[in-house]
Amino acid sequence: MKRLTSIGVTTCETAAGWVGIAWSEGGLVAVTLPEPDETAALQRLPEPAEPAPQPPPGLEVAGLAGKLCRYFLGEDVHFPEPLEPGLGTSFQRQVWSVTRAIPRGETRTYGQLALLAGHAGAARAVGQAMARNPWPVIVPCHRVVGHDGRLTGFGGGLALKKHMLEMERAIADG
Repeated sequence: MKRLTSIGVTTCETAAGWVGIAWSEGGLVAVTLPEPDETAALQRLPEPAEPAPQPPPGLEVAGLAGKLCRYFLGEDVHFPEPLEPGLGTSFQRQVWSVTRAIPRGETRTYGQLALLAGHAGAARAVGQAMARNPWPVIVPCHRVVGHDGRLTGFGGGLALKKHMLEMERAIADG
């Protein structure tokens, strides 16, 4: 993985809690899931550099913060922001790319993502890529479910995953 030397960070308070955002000159480096306070969100981000780097074209940090706030209010928000291209392995980047394409209101299984990424039978490896996803919400790993549709593994906990899928109407409330 590429070592990033210049990173900017910020936070925003959403209806679900505090979300952290980190960026480099190449793109988004990290987005956190909601945390109970700003300090907790900041602790989940890489160490920032002073001064913060200029975001790349297509990444307006304040605009992204606003979109994350609207997302956690239940609005249909799209996240085309550029991602830092040096993060992850080639396999992880393939998986994150096909995950990013899962439309709001839909889910895919780990096996389906493995097939879409060109690695049929690599469902467990897809699960590992989801666990290492630095951009939850932007790369919607919460939309990935078990082979039988069950909600499985999620860094923010299954209750948050369920809430996000209900909010997106990917699963029925309750």
